[in-house]
Amino acid sequence: MSAIKDIKGIKRIDVKDIRDFVLAVLKAVNVREDIARLVTEGLLNASIRGVDSHGIRLLPHYISAVEAGRINPNPKYKFRRTAVSAGTLDADHTFGHAAGIEAMQKAMNMAEEAGTGHVAVYNSSHCGTSAFFALEAAKKDLIGFAFTHANALLNTPGSTRPFFGLNPIAIAVPCEGEEPFCYDSAPSVITWNKLLQLRQENMDAPLLSGADDGGMPTSNPHEITQLLPIGGYKGFGLAMIVDILCSLLTGMPAGRDIPDMYKTPLSQKRHLGQFYMAIKIDAFQPIDVFKKRMKKLMDDIRNEPRREEGVPIMVPGDPEKLIYSERIKNGIPVKEHDLTALKAVADRYRVKFIE
Repeated sequence: MSAIKDIKGIKRIDVKDIRDFVLAVLKAVNVREDIARLVTEGLLNASIRGVDSHGIRLLPHYISAVEAGRINPNPKYKFRRTAVSAGTLDADHTFGHAAGIEAMQKAMNMAEEAGTGHVAVYNSSHCGTSAFFALEAAKKDLIGFAFTHANALLNTPGSTRPFFGLNPIAIAVPCEGEEPFCYDSAPSVITWNKLLQLRQENMDAPLLSGADDGGMPTSNPHEITQLLPIGGYKGFGLAMIVDILCSLLTGMPAGRDIPDMYKTPLSQKRHLGQFYMAIKIDAFQPIDVFKKRMKKLMDDIRNEPRREEGVPIMVPGDPEKLIYSERIKNGIPVKEHDLTALKAVADRYRVKFIE
């Protein structure tokens, strides 16, 4: 893996070099090749689109989870079609990235036949960014939905402690002439992995994004033990909806019963649930007409009057598209502390690293 630039402790690394490195490390811990390739693409998808908190920096954690037994590197999926447009997938405790693509493919196949497809995944693990799965459907001219729950980190309004996780919702929609529209967001101002980044860098968290042990707002990342929901009860309600889909429909634990990603021993399975949906657009509207109207809708929003001339109006997914274009060309920036962690993994498994 070769560095392109080194500025202020940040190295720019070519996407291909990172892909080769991540794949080599996963194979070194005996992750099955098809699983390793999907995990690699899931991590890259996050890093290239600028969601660094869920990108390649998580590789050391995942490797430790494989070594300790939490993540199964060689799963035996069990898919059961339960209705014309519904099914369940036992992920056999493998990487959520790989299980999610497997589930979305099943949902897409059912959508092509029945108009919609829905797959509830159980016995899964952390899946990275939900956009990775929703975009898989949008690239095939379907509308994709992806949901996952997580351990309790979202403050319950009026309470001193969290109940639900930072349960994200992702929706991707194809459009004419550009990459799909993509909304992917947790019901909190920042993600937990973003908070961990802020702690590493000793930077304040955004105002009203986190709270301490007593539920009181604070910007000190070292005092934050829970994150605040966007819009109070509205964000909390969104998190609850996701838990209904990912816990109650999958049979997995809910709320405070979900094992913590970092604090729970890595030998313990997390039993996470995910829920994936696909909609066949031309079951409702001609696909070409829909994509043209989607493009116009996005452009009409972008062309609304600007409050500040130099600040563009964007729709969800626009910042990620800009970052994607820049990083594909110039490489992915990796911070020094992440490089150190990745190098430790490389040394341990004798995989070639950055020269």
